[in-house]
Amino acid sequence: MWHVIKVASLFLLDQIATTPNKIFPQQKITSFHCSRNPRAPPSRLRVDSHGPKPLRIFSLARAEFFLARQVAREKLEPSHNTHTTPLRLTSNLFGSPYIQLSFSFLSFSHINITTFLHNRRSPFSLSLSLAAAAFLLSVIFDGADLTPPEMKDLGILQKISKPFRAYPRLSKILLVVAVSGGGYVAYAQANSDSDLISSSPGAERKKVVVLGTGWAGTSFLRSLTNSSYDVQVVSPRNYFTFTPLLPSVTCGTVEPRSIIEPIRNIVRKKKIGFQFTEAECLKIDPKEKKIYCRSKLEDEEKEFVVDYDYLVISVGASVNTFNTPGVMEHCHFLKEVEDAQKIRKTVVECFEKASLPTVTDEEKERILHFAVVGGGPTGVEFAAELHDYVNEDLGELYPEVKDKVKITLLEAGNHILSMFDKRITEFAEEKFRRDGIDVKTGSMVTKVDDKQITTKEMKTGKIETMPYGMALWSTGIGSRPFIRDFMNQIGQANRRVLATDEWLRVEGCDKIYALGDCATINQRKVQEDISAIFSKADKDKSGTLTVQEWKEVINDICERYPQVDLYLKNKNMRNIVDLLKETKGASATDTVELNIEDFKTALSKVDSEMKMLPATAQVAAQEGAYLASCFNRMEKCEKYPEGPLRFRGEGRHRFRPFRYKHLGQFAPLGGEQTAAQLPVLPGDGVSIGYSSQWLWYSVYASKQVSWRNRGMVISDWARRFIFGRDSSQI
Repeated sequence: MWHVIKVASLFLLDQIATTPNKIFPQQKITSFHCSRNPRAPPSRLRVDSHGPKPLRIFSLARAEFFLARQVAREKLEPSHNTHTTPLRLTSNLFGSPYIQLSFSFLSFSHINITTFLHNRRSPFSLSLSLAAAAFLLSVIFDGADLTPPEMKDLGILQKISKPFRAYPRLSKILLVVAVSGGGYVAYAQANSDSDLISSSPGAERKKVVVLGTGWAGTSFLRSLTNSSYDVQVVSPRNYFTFTPLLPSVTCGTVEPRSIIEPIRNIVRKKKIGFQFTEAECLKIDPKEKKIYCRSKLEDEEKEFVVDYDYLVISVGASVNTFNTPGVMEHCHFLKEVEDAQKIRKTVVECFEKASLPTVTDEEKERILHFAVVGGGPTGVEFAAELHDYVNEDLGELYPEVKDKVKITLLEAGNHILSMFDKRITEFAEEKFRRDGIDVKTGSMVTKVDDKQITTKEMKTGKIETMPYGMALWSTGIGSRPFIRDFMNQIGQANRRVLATDEWLRVEGCDKIYALGDCATINQRKVQEDISAIFSKADKDKSGTLTVQEWKEVINDICERYPQVDLYLKNKNMRNIVDLLKETKGASATDTVELNIEDFKTALSKVDSEMKMLPATAQVAAQEGAYLASCFNRMEKCEKYPEGPLRFRGEGRHRFRPFRYKHLGQFAPLGGEQTAAQLPVLPGDGVSIGYSSQWLWYSVYASKQVSWRNRGMVISDWARRFIFGRDSSQI
């Protein structure tokens, strides 16, 4: 089935790529090129071609699909400096937003197709690509004033059917793709556990207890296929939440039930022992291998004990108020679905309260002042969503108070979205100012009362107060109470979150793992093990290290200490000789021999490349999938270790260490514009504008955990486009 899908996909690309010459046999493409437009915003491309407008559009599509075909055939990643991809098209070339919309899909089609061809569990990627092609053809024959003259007087059904009558091969292509694509989806759904790993006959089943149903815990459950484990999940909520869409829930763009999936639905097709307990963990006893829990479902909250062989802690993080007075009592947070529903209700209540005839104008301005504390992705996206909600929906329903609405974004740092590219930061700040959102950087909140917020200017120390009607606190994360108690037990009391090794094991605990926001990887420094590394590499025990001996262990060193690999790549170094040239200059050659001091000096700067992983859903999901793969291969790797050398011991590690692969990040800025920073995009990977917004729709729909969620989220977006957002307080 897989080979049939792959051949059909390539066949479809071939046919679409050669379609223009068949439809317009009398026309020829004289030139085609893409070049940077110095006057355009970042990553906007200017596309120039010759010939009639329909042919120019077809030529662009043809170039895009040729690129996709080449990527699929040669199994290459899309080039970062490719300039033939119509990432974004200027309106003066086409003059139609529908054409631009279609190419917003097409600009990412080769990535979607490549993802599908290399990942058997991504049929949604192929469907996006096919939808893009279908949308483009429908626009060409029915929109933007590009309909051929002989078809202008035909009805919509006749317009659709005529190309298939004129070119019978199109019908065959559609039939092959529909049958093969539908068959593959059915096959994938019916055999989602075909790679299930069976337990050894007579082997004792180990009990794995998972705390939490967030990104890390759910990713672990979805990826676990080894039937030799009995899994018990303990969590106060029996569902998974797609947290990146929580800001959309606060304003009614997406409904709460569209972004949640019951945890039992996620694992119901798994052939593993599974049990779910809706309760919260109160205490962890690592010595007795027990956890103490309590459920709020009973009238009398009774504690009970759960035993475990392996414990996976994935409870996320709580809000960190930095001990700011009044935050817990007066601010809203955005961690759970309940938080988003409460914010949505409060926003509407503010408008209803301000509409009362007994409220003064001064009080109306206070009630309709919405303060957002924190200039990270969550705070920025909420401010943008709230601005769109007010201007597109609430402003029409409450016209008498619309002009009194004010949104203020407070950030203690110098810029908002500081983790993004500088151009994205500048664009976001400028757009917010144009939209009327007051961005106050370098302003730290020192106190929150029931009606006013006190801030301190970081540069001048000036104290100011501002009245507000609703405040959202979206900055800082902290550990939950039972996690802090556990950290005290294992000697990590002075840390902010749990510390784990590179295999996600909690330091000091052999059978306990911690994932997601509640933990951080404590990457070991090279300088701490420099003597052990030198001793292991010096096989002849001569006291010196040759270039050949270095080459034999360099792969293990880079795998065990990723900062070494990162340092060599950033400096464009290939081997130890290039590394030595920094300290020895031209005297470093292939015949050089190093003593221990030279070796220390050569690697003295590599630890500067060590970085903490961000507390994001992307990191948590990858950690969960990695740990599940380790559990799936536990028995095999006990016999045949696959990890790097043990430099401070004998043999090899059982598994390769966890490596985070950054796939990019989005920052919706409102007004159907989004900032994207993705490694797969051409050039420097930065894109800002309407095309990025449609890419955001595509990615977030495909990342939903079930087809049910995908359908509901997409229908919510469509409903919002047609009917607007709901303004009820429910």
